[in-house]
Amino acid sequence: MGWLRRLSVWLLPLLLGSCIKLIKPRHEFTAANEPPVPDYALASNWAALPTTRDSADAVPLHTTLRDQQATAPADVFFLHLTTLILPKGWNADPADASLNQFTDKLSIMKQASVFNAAGRIYAPHYRQATLYAFFDSTANSSQALELAYQDVKASFRYYLAHYNQGRPIILAGHSQGAYHARRLLQEFFDDDPALRRQLVAAYLVGFEVRPERYKVLRPCQDSLQTGCYMSWNTAEWGYDYPPYHGAVVTNPLTWKTDTVTGPAVLNRGSVPASFDRIDTILTDAKVHNGVLWVHPPKASGYPRFLLPGRPELRHSFHLADYGLFYLNVRRNAVARVQAFTKQSPRP
Repeated sequence: MGWLRRLSVWLLPLLLGSCIKLIKPRHEFTAANEPPVPDYALASNWAALPTTRDSADAVPLHTTLRDQQATAPADVFFLHLTTLILPKGWNADPADASLNQFTDKLSIMKQASVFNAAGRIYAPHYRQATLYAFFDSTANSSQALELAYQDVKASFRYYLAHYNQGRPIILAGHSQGAYHARRLLQEFFDDDPALRRQLVAAYLVGFEVRPERYKVLRPCQDSLQTGCYMSWNTAEWGYDYPPYHGAVVTNPLTWKTDTVTGPAVLNRGSVPASFDRIDTILTDAKVHNGVLWVHPPKASGYPRFLLPGRPELRHSFHLADYGLFYLNVRRNAVARVQAFTKQSPRP
């Protein structure tokens, strides 16, 4: 629970104030003033590599789950969520050891690890944009996000050239990570038939994804379809969020995009923020107008996304998008890789 205490400390200025502008960087974006470009030939610029001991190797405590990267037949390229919260600058420094530790505990351990039974996990450190960039419409934010994406793009190119060796690929991320992953999916897979043939699936979780973004790729429609993508943003039952109307929503209990409720009995296991147990049959799920409805879990450890000045987010379970469906996602990733490897080569 150390990361939760740390998150509380980082958010304390927000909690004592009433405006999200408290985390606005104090200067204008200038590329020359941002941290230097990371060199992805250095292992230190990766949050996770299958050849190193890192947080992606973790499994929830007191469970029988095991890290299976050593024998996994696929690769997972994972992009972490936003962990740059305080107004230090528009973009993070990938060499910031304290921030990287926070990222490892919050995202790599709690989210990327869900895939360590299905694939070898590669997760780059990148000059992520600050949290404020997602609540600001100025050129500062767009430039900060573009700089972050250029790192993501460079890391993916390095991964393809030096690590992949033609293996099947799962593309995954959360929040800002999904924001960048949806663009990677468009620029690398949607436009490249050869790379599309390596795509097991993309888990674009925690950010809106519109089907019109892609010319060829389509949302997954069942639990074993490959060469497709999924997305969901979890919120309290009954919540409506107009900015996400029309976005793709996959129900991780049924792996369909229809509006049929997936009952809680289909929820094979949720993992709380403490990462020390599995809660079974915790919550149901239903697709509704661009968000995934769940009845709030009675168990502790599944926090809402509380940001002062943004009351529309108080119904969001953004930080638990993976945790609420941890075992369902874990088993589904394995099943899709198995389905992919059984298929004949596609033209």
